[in-house]
Amino acid sequence: MTSLTLNSAISLVLFSMLSFLNPMTAAPGANYLYHFCANTTFSANSLYKSSLNSLLSSLSSNATHNLEFYNTTTGQNTSNPLYGLFLCRGDVTPEICRGCVAAATKDVANKCSREKVAVIWYDECMIRYSNESIFSTVDVKPRVALLNTQNISNQDQLNRLVNSTMTELAAQASDFPIGVKKFGTKEVTMSAFQTLYNLVQCTADLSSTDCNRCLQAAINRLPICCGGKQGGRVMFPSCNVRYELYLFYQTVNATPNPLTPALPPPIPGKRKISTVTIIAIIVPIAASVVLLILSYCFLRMRARKKFDAVNEESLKKSDDVLIYHDKSEITPINTLQFDFRTIEAATNKFSDNNKLGKGGFGEVYKGTLSNGQEIAVKKLWKSCGQGVEQFKNEVELVAKLQHKNLAGLLGFCFQGEEKILIFEFVPNKSLDYFIHEPKKQGQLDWSKRYKIIGGIARGIQYLHKDSQLKIIHRDLKASSILLDAKMNPKISDFGMAKIIEVEQTQENASRIVGTYGYMSPEYAMYGEFSEKSDVYSFGVLVLEIISGKKNSSFESEGAEDLLSYAWIHWRDGRPLELLDSTLRDSNSVEEVLRCIQISLLCVQKDPTDRPTMASIILMLNGHFVTLPSPQQPAFFLHSNADPNMPVETDQSTVKEASVTELDPR
Repeated sequence: MTSLTLNSAISLVLFSMLSFLNPMTAAPGANYLYHFCANTTFSANSLYKSSLNSLLSSLSSNATHNLEFYNTTTGQNTSNPLYGLFLCRGDVTPEICRGCVAAATKDVANKCSREKVAVIWYDECMIRYSNESIFSTVDVKPRVALLNTQNISNQDQLNRLVNSTMTELAAQASDFPIGVKKFGTKEVTMSAFQTLYNLVQCTADLSSTDCNRCLQAAINRLPICCGGKQGGRVMFPSCNVRYELYLFYQTVNATPNPLTPALPPPIPGKRKISTVTIIAIIVPIAASVVLLILSYCFLRMRARKKFDAVNEESLKKSDDVLIYHDKSEITPINTLQFDFRTIEAATNKFSDNNKLGKGGFGEVYKGTLSNGQEIAVKKLWKSCGQGVEQFKNEVELVAKLQHKNLAGLLGFCFQGEEKILIFEFVPNKSLDYFIHEPKKQGQLDWSKRYKIIGGIARGIQYLHKDSQLKIIHRDLKASSILLDAKMNPKISDFGMAKIIEVEQTQENASRIVGTYGYMSPEYAMYGEFSEKSDVYSFGVLVLEIISGKKNSSFESEGAEDLLSYAWIHWRDGRPLELLDSTLRDSNSVEEVLRCIQISLLCVQKDPTDRPTMASIILMLNGHFVTLPSPQQPAFFLHSNADPNMPVETDQSTVKEASVTELDPR
């Protein structure tokens, strides 16, 4: 009869149990987290598509060389180069890294098949590419956050410990030369029963200074997205940080031994135990092990379900957006909510000294949070009739939108009837501050204005077609275009009409929300709005950018508004006379004429005659594209109201308004 020693049997059972319970022994895989696609699209048969296929193939093949970071460029000899890289988590094995990169390249090719800019995050790796160089550059947008929805009782202690530990770890991990792995983990004891696990990582092409700067920016986001939670992470294209109350990374000594340990031979002279006795001993132990394993798996699955992906960007960046959702359910919107006292302190109690101005939906203040982050705070007009929950839900939807040409919505707060939105701060105010102020007009030469026109077009196209949530702006104007430090345009107030008024349909508005001078005729008269309503507003805005004049307060002999003035000059063969006098020596005649023609096409009376935003982008970029001839533009709705104030009127009232269709002479 076959027999084993008791010690050998127990050793085998315990080894099997410990090996099974080790969470790092799972087969190599790729756990998808989030992706972001942006910028203009390209055709399926273009050189971009060929460059993208070559780039993704190069990334996947180089991952087989046991590299955890790699960057490359394809199409260098063409006018359409693409820059790409992959980064594997610093603790994963080469096999897991290889498998993750292979999965990510395949996945991003499907999810972002026509975009020139993309980033996709997995738990084990990250891949990104762009038609602009991304190497050795800190990029913190778009940003994505993940959080464990379970709260922790000792919030202050955890937040302080996370901040101090992460800051120390960031300094250590970034203190390596370019090309060397910038990765670090650290365990800190919180109590007798709790350990805090931390991880930080940068792409290896960053300098020590840039890496530390990127990590600090990510660490500063943790209290905003994940404060008081048992776990959280913030992921930027250039770096990422994470903390948990359980071990989520591979430790140095955690690599399991793939070989089955040899059982010790029986000691000579020792009595052997019969098989029946061994079975009697092992069965209860095995049953206990099985129950323990099942309990562990159950708890593990529950823990994984507690994680919510966040498109911050938005946001986008968002480019810069924060939205928290699980694959199966939406998490509480409270994760986007700021405390009123925090916002009050940041704006010095909404001091006039902090006031930046007023837009179509409220007054805007500059604020500074306790961590030094600058924000723009918009107090909505109290006419908003929504309940708190409706307001929260609409903010959550709008916060999903991420694009480099959208102002990032960071969150909201409310106090009584006050409803407040918190945006990223941009230093150069709004577009109207430059094009409508004679002393400032000279600061925007033609190249900057042309860049702004293109950026606005791409932002609106994203709202109309490329975002997860389709948004029609309905109040596009110069004051809603913010300018960052590099004069890049960022559309603000997107989705405000949706936040203010949610009970209306997309085809017909029960209330008109817009600004005189920018509203399309079908919207102003009948409350009918569509993507072509924004196209009309874009056309008016382009004419204002070109001329430096306001449509709402235009004065000239022979024309009662800017649209008619532009049409007369175009019809009579004198379009360049429309140009702002400060641009006479800094313009490209071809680009100016093209923009004037595009703007007149946008303000056609019949919405079907107006181009789509996708067509407009093609017209702006395609110098060999033949543009159709514009016809007489639509009318302009006059009003003695403040041109910066939003129009909110019952549809029946608008239908009875006095409207004159102008006939240019």
